[in-house]
Amino acid sequence: MTEPVAQQVRFVLDGRVVTAENVAPTTTLLEFLREQLGRTGTKEGCAEGDCGACTVVVGELSDNGIIYRAVNSCIRFLPTVDGKEVVTVESLKGADGKLHPVQQAMVDCHGSQCGFCTPGFVMSLFALYLERSAVDRAAVTRALAGNLCRCTGYRPIIDAGLRMHSYSEPSTWSRGEAQSAERREVLLALQRAATLTLPGFLMPKSGDELARLYRDNPSALLLAGGTDVGLWVTKQLRTLPPIIYLGDAADLNYVREVGDALEIGAAATLTDAYAAIVDRYPMLDELAARFGSPPVRNAGTFCGNVANGSPIGDSMPFLLVLGATVRLRCGERRRELPLESFYLGYQKTALETGEFVEAVRIPLPQSGRLFATYKISKRIDQDISAVCGAYALQVTAGRIVSARIAYGGMAAVPQRAARAEAALSGRLWTRDTVAAAADVLALDFAPITDMRASSSYRLQVARSLLLRFFLEHQPSGTPVRVTQLA
Repeated sequence: MTEPVAQQVRFVLDGRVVTAENVAPTTTLLEFLREQLGRTGTKEGCAEGDCGACTVVVGELSDNGIIYRAVNSCIRFLPTVDGKEVVTVESLKGADGKLHPVQQAMVDCHGSQCGFCTPGFVMSLFALYLERSAVDRAAVTRALAGNLCRCTGYRPIIDAGLRMHSYSEPSTWSRGEAQSAERREVLLALQRAATLTLPGFLMPKSGDELARLYRDNPSALLLAGGTDVGLWVTKQLRTLPPIIYLGDAADLNYVREVGDALEIGAAATLTDAYAAIVDRYPMLDELAARFGSPPVRNAGTFCGNVANGSPIGDSMPFLLVLGATVRLRCGERRRELPLESFYLGYQKTALETGEFVEAVRIPLPQSGRLFATYKISKRIDQDISAVCGAYALQVTAGRIVSARIAYGGMAAVPQRAARAEAALSGRLWTRDTVAAAADVLALDFAPITDMRASSSYRLQVARSLLLRFFLEHQPSGTPVRVTQLA
């Protein structure tokens, strides 16, 4: 990549524009806040986006105002907040010296134990405070799924979340003031018309420019949400190649219906993508809530998760059974592949040099199709799957017309169970049929044993999940809802 003329990274903090010059492109937002700006309320705990001690809120202009979302600053590279607003725990104190309602609720409910994790909890609750005018316990616990407290102080923290809207509106950072014309004008003035150009970092404004840059610089690292790549720096201490960041390509940041499919662009976050997916497939609500954490979903992209090709990626099994496709682009050339043809082996995909995933297309719901996905992991929130199973069957007059089954965590890639599908297709939709197909899964998969589960456990779970799917969709009587235990 040709060494570009250096520009400056600019973002808004407490109403003023902060300019960052001569910083490495892999400098994290956390490092800059603590070491350059003295914002030490933002903590480093795990340095991988799991514990939430580093949580800040980032505001971004949209057609409907400013969208504020919690993110992990420990794995967010500083240049990616160019043109955005950053809110830290220090920002919340009002000009009159009073604490913000979120902070006051934490004090009044005794939500702080040792105090190390407290700023992260406050910022996650603050993002929820701006998002909603009232909350229930489910909303609070979901918002806090990316924050860990070593002092087991969750009950009073949840109480604080439930109480925060009961205080009078603050002078700073009320829901109305957060959307003020003044804030929008400051952000609007920072928007760039052309690519942000830094040594070792490019941030194009459009999909066309991104495609051209990546085609001409195929050795560059294409960066999306950074929820994986960030760890290459913070945990593996890698020196990264030049970076092309796609997160500012506005025309790639979309989720919309196109024909008979839901199409998700390369820059759309997991949060936005899953909201649209769950709207059409409500049975995926639990999976969406358990995918990473809110800060991870707010930064990571759906297409990035697909392109990453992890064998335990939770999106892939349901995409495989629904018949999703990926649109790949290199320069001006585009091609479309079934998702099952995209994964060639462990961490190996069909992407060619200079090519990237431009969009994922998910078929819309079909009448009469039985569909579900189940995730099994050691804990409910923010954990990697041991097994993730997805099932889509078309049943007519008690007979299985077609069957698609896929699993994550059972092979080197997310994979369909071809033999089990054959054992179901054309047969009666009965427990005996399903039991026979479950036994065939041992011919489809030979899973490994690792820290998450043994090979035998994975096979047993895969069989049990297929039976669970039958019990929840059995042909007669009221469907049985099997409670998630693992």
